[in-house]
Amino acid sequence: MMGKLDITALPSPTVRPSQRLDSVPLSGIRKLFDLVTPETVNLGIGEPDFQPPAEALEGLSQACKKGHNKYGPTNGIPPLRKAVAEYSQRYNADLEEGNVIITPSGTSALMTIMQAFVDPGDEILMPNPGFVVYKPHIMLAGGVPVEYSLTPGDFEPQIESIMESIGPRTKAIVVNSPSNPTGGVISAETRRALGDIAKDKGLMIISDEVYDRFIYEGEHHSFLDQLEDCIVVNAFSKSMAATGWRMGYAISNTGAIDEMGKMQYHMTACPNTPMQFGLLNAMPTIERFLQEMVPVFDKRRKLIAKRIDAIPGFEMQMPKGSFYAFPSYDAEISSGDLAMMLVKDGLVCTPGSAFGSAGEGHLRFSYANSEENIEKGMDILERVAAKL
Repeated sequence: MMGKLDITALPSPTVRPSQRLDSVPLSGIRKLFDLVTPETVNLGIGEPDFQPPAEALEGLSQACKKGHNKYGPTNGIPPLRKAVAEYSQRYNADLEEGNVIITPSGTSALMTIMQAFVDPGDEILMPNPGFVVYKPHIMLAGGVPVEYSLTPGDFEPQIESIMESIGPRTKAIVVNSPSNPTGGVISAETRRALGDIAKDKGLMIISDEVYDRFIYEGEHHSFLDQLEDCIVVNAFSKSMAATGWRMGYAISNTGAIDEMGKMQYHMTACPNTPMQFGLLNAMPTIERFLQEMVPVFDKRRKLIAKRIDAIPGFEMQMPKGSFYAFPSYDAEISSGDLAMMLVKDGLVCTPGSAFGSAGEGHLRFSYANSEENIEKGMDILERVAAKL
């Protein structure tokens, strides 16, 4: 009699990953999650501790009850596309429904862009440190990631580094402001310089502006006024505290949006229909919701900065945007090992190395959490730092 087939055996000689997937490492953010317990203070994930607006919840419920549970248009339902265009007219008064595609998360929008516009061998410039998906998405599309540096302290794109990185195969520049993980915000001068480079060199700009409404000092300088050679990515995850809904959008010229729609069809057919109606119902209230949430985050920003600055060996500049603190430290220990020490002591953060080689010597803390948890987390950080 044959024994029971072991379907858990790895690696399988036939069911194995492609070389391109095998070349992409697991996210450094996700690696620590298996060690989290209910008692752990989790400052490792960028997730607002608010609930979505009541109007969004009601809109979702009503959409399901009214039968909006079927396939929708590939580029998103027209009323939501129109509402997003109008909401974004603060940066470009000419935006219309045709400039918008609704996507299953901001991450999905970034992946769709890479798959739609990057050919094998194309070089894509990306920030170092930078958000963890940029490099894998470029590689999975067959592109070549080329890192550019950020200025020390304020973490703005270093124009000289970008110019030195441009070659004959460069196709696009990835920009992220406000930044994850650094909290940096680009200035008007940097925004202008990047726009000039794109025009002069015939490059596309992929601008990740997911945190555009989380600005505490200065203002947001969007690329939405340069859509002939730019695609702007945003999401509802942060602005409506709906991370689990996985809903985002991209804005560009209508030709680029059509190409993204073509790729999105082959990736996911269409975004979630009832979720779109829920968000649509909340769009008129989004300003009020942000006016309640952002000042709370600003208070937490000041609290975590004060606590970190008081810890010997740690140093950070006050973040101007997003909801991340990205301090450096001077101990002789890798950020991965230090993050592991902290999680064993009850605090989850993200090692700076997860965001690129220039992130080494840093830790990322999310302050999208309660003041009580921030205080507890910083107590743990202070205690562990004293042991180093």
